Amino acid sequence: MPQTITIDPVTRVEGHGKITIQLNDAGEVADAHFHVTQLRGFETFAEGRPFREMPGLMARICGICPVSHLVASAKACDELLAVRIPRTAVNLRKILNLAQLIQSHALSVFYLSAPDLLLGMDADPKERNILGMLATDPQLARNGVRLRQFGQQVIERLGGKRIHPNWVVAGGVSDPLTEDARDTILAEIPEVKQIALDALQWFIPLIDQFRDEIKVFANFPTMYMGLMNPDGSLEHYDGVLRVIDADGELVTDIDPFDYMESIGEAVEDHSYLKSPYYKPLGYPDGIYRVGPLARLNMATRAGTPLADAALKDYQSLDWAERQSSFYFHYTRLIEILYGIEKIEELLNTRDILSTNVQAQANVNSFEGVGVSEAPRGTLLHHYKIDENGLITWANLIIATGHNNLAMDRGVLQTARKFIDGNNIQEGMLNRVEAVIRTFDPCLSCSTHAIGQMPLHIQIKAPDGSVVKSVTRG
Repeated sequence: MPQTITIDPVTRVEGHGKITIQLNDAGEVADAHFHVTQLRGFETFAEGRPFREMPGLMARICGICPVSHLVASAKACDELLAVRIPRTAVNLRKILNLAQLIQSHALSVFYLSAPDLLLGMDADPKERNILGMLATDPQLARNGVRLRQFGQQVIERLGGKRIHPNWVVAGGVSDPLTEDARDTILAEIPEVKQIALDALQWFIPLIDQFRDEIKVFANFPTMYMGLMNPDGSLEHYDGVLRVIDADGELVTDIDPFDYMESIGEAVEDHSYLKSPYYKPLGYPDGIYRVGPLARLNMATRAGTPLADAALKDYQSLDWAERQSSFYFHYTRLIEILYGIEKIEELLNTRDILSTNVQAQANVNSFEGVGVSEAPRGTLLHHYKIDENGLITWANLIIATGHNNLAMDRGVLQTARKFIDGNNIQEGMLNRVEAVIRTFDPCLSCSTHAIGQMPLHIQIKAPDGSVVKSVTRG
């Protein structure tokens, strides 16, 4: 008989989601979906608030990546002021954003995915966790903790606290960097740089052990999108918003202010997470991916010496192979190394200790769009205000949302490869979860809506029969 396998919740990800796998009479996978089951309405919360409150308010969207929302929100508010913020403030924002990237990538690789990579997808789930990893390879576990600690401490030394700092404001940052904080961070760079190099040397040999997973972990051609410098080097704060096709060729550069001309948002009835798509190709053909895999598949070079060498090694892989979302892990490690090198470079700029860190202005525009690269990909904040500077409308497109179509397809692709409905093993189900972990989704960040969301509620009797069904949308 047909049956449904439900994985609820998906483990070792941020937020609440589940996976359903439909089997046919022969026990083969007929369909599968990734469901995001929580809903938060920060766009609505923002309405009526003074726009200067937005960076601090938006940072509360997430405790894992608050800096990402802080930076994108502040960039949107800069546009409402219509000012050019001081160069030192830009560089300090970049350092903060890179520190966020380092700590978040370290969390994803070492805490959430390394147990699968180190212990194996079929390992006992009681041991397949950070504690089991610590028992098997204590140094690897400590290195992951240290990288995350470094990123968090940089955030604290600049912003005053590790989670939800209010330091980034409309027009710049609230306080300059102190000489002691700069020197303390610089003194730690050699240690964490070596740890990042060691992490890459640990990961690269694993590729041959996971060939079966690489083939089906969301391994299909898509477009990619992300910020990029005009010369093709990595960028997480400025640059152009670029889209390339599945062959690596340039499709277009998007003006962030006009993103709605290129990016549409569809809603499926099985999830509260919107599915953005590239409008000229329609839905769902306009599927694309964002995040470290997208950024490093787009980049011609990283822009720092050690990361450039690591990227060259990554680019030696066949282009078709690099379509696998398994390589999100590889590209995260390269970006950690890049982030450390770039922070060192920015801390050594001539004016980094300048006290001119905030432009002062009043409202000069009634609409602003802010785009930055969060650890998980392109993050977009769009605000409209009235003549009193109060928010009248807000729209957020979160990195995890951009990847929603690819995650959903990846679940189906992986399930069809590994699930045998006549002999279901835990390791099979873990692989279906693991493809979601490659994207490192931040689910509570990403569930925002314009208008009314679809809803389907069923009340079932003890025997499984449906007593009542309510459908909306």
